[in-house]
Amino acid sequence: MKPLNHYLRHVLIFNCFLCAVFNYIPLIHNMVIVKEFGYTSCVALGGSGFYYSGADRITLAKGANYFICGIPGHCNLGMKIAVNAS
Repeated sequence: MKPLNHYLRHVLIFNCFLCAVFNYIPLIHNMVIVKEFGYTSCVALGGSGFYYSGADRITLAKGANYFICGIPGHCNLGMKIAVNAS
């Protein structure tokens, strides 16, 4: 498993009015939008948004946005990020 800084290098925030792009290898990772509880507990609940393309473009909500890798064990090893959009 790559360390957290490896994961963060593949998250790009660019000017599309609060967007983030998540680039990853879709056969071994995914991206899940979660609430704060899901982020801190590394649990993706039923209402969470799951993405599998390997190049997911997400429009951020103003305030806190939480993302985890939903593959079992990956989030607990640090594959998660919180982004505060203002």
